[in-house]
Amino acid sequence: MIATVYYLTVTRALTKYIFMFLMLTGLSYHICVEDFGQKMYLTIYSTPLAEGRTPQWYLMAEISVLTTIAALYFLAAAMARRETEGWVPAWGDRNDGRRIRGITPIYAVSPYIMVTRNTSSNYLRDTMECSGLDAYIRRKRLEGLTGFGMLHVVLAAYARCVAQYPGVNRFLSGQRIYSRGEEIEIALTVKPEMHKDSTETVIKIYLTPNDTAAEVYRKIQAQVDAIKDAPADKTNFDVLTVVLNLIPGLVLKFLVWFFKTLDYFGLLPRWLTKLSPFHGSLFITSMASLGIPPIYHHLYDFGNIPVFVCLGKKYRKREITKDGKSVLRWYIDYTFVTDERIVDGFYYASVLRCFRGVLQEPEQLDQRPAAVVPDIK
Repeated sequence: MIATVYYLTVTRALTKYIFMFLMLTGLSYHICVEDFGQKMYLTIYSTPLAEGRTPQWYLMAEISVLTTIAALYFLAAAMARRETEGWVPAWGDRNDGRRIRGITPIYAVSPYIMVTRNTSSNYLRDTMECSGLDAYIRRKRLEGLTGFGMLHVVLAAYARCVAQYPGVNRFLSGQRIYSRGEEIEIALTVKPEMHKDSTETVIKIYLTPNDTAAEVYRKIQAQVDAIKDAPADKTNFDVLTVVLNLIPGLVLKFLVWFFKTLDYFGLLPRWLTKLSPFHGSLFITSMASLGIPPIYHHLYDFGNIPVFVCLGKKYRKREITKDGKSVLRWYIDYTFVTDERIVDGFYYASVLRCFRGVLQEPEQLDQRPAAVVPDIK
């Protein structure tokens, strides 16, 4: 009956008010016409009781019928058709992602064999000549984007890669693969002040595959300005870490285990995963301000971040051109650490080629992508 009510309601074959009327009529008939009190009196005192059945048994049986009809009535009253063109969470989905159900068996089985994220990591290092990037950055600064730099271009390029290769925006949790859809959740470590005693904090930036470089710049600057304007150690992330630090070690160990268990089943509340630096599409850090080459930063086994990007400092390199001239060029190194369980090596290679191609021609980031490719179901 419930399945029939649901089917006829969501397909608009009948409105829910018809079912509400029928069920309310049945409930009223049972109470008024059959006369609950009179029926119970006759059942208990005018007829012999069945063996082993007390008057209370008949009372509970009668109440069960009434509550069942009432429950169906409220079920029909609560039903509503949701009009949406986007993703609607269903059974098996998480509050931060949609479960991918159309994957091949090898991807469904591999998370049970390669259990942790660290033991499933691949490492890549690449170098790129950045004279074109430097010219693009100078031009954007002249357009009024004060402080526009390499980080903004890199994140915009990554968003553009997600537009063409949505598989890189997946994550793995609880031995299941999920897609974030068009939400690109990026975690970034920042230091409010550049000295060794300044504490680090983590900010979250939410991009979409349609974002241009200017939009990425504005989203990052809004977060950075909020950090600078906030009192020291008073950001949401800092407050969370302070609270956790006040918990005794043994209790904190249990609490972390509890969080991991909730996260395994996708039950962590969304407000908590938004604060967590371990949940997101990408974690990015830059070694340029520290003046050192990029490192291979490990992935976190807690949480679900599948990609970690690290940028190094720019450096000069003298080269000989084809016509025999000596030129001085600027280069930048960057590293990728990836979870190989969400997509295969060929897919990652395609993403990295796209990433490099966008950085070599950053002018395309001034326009929205021609199309955004959706992930598989």
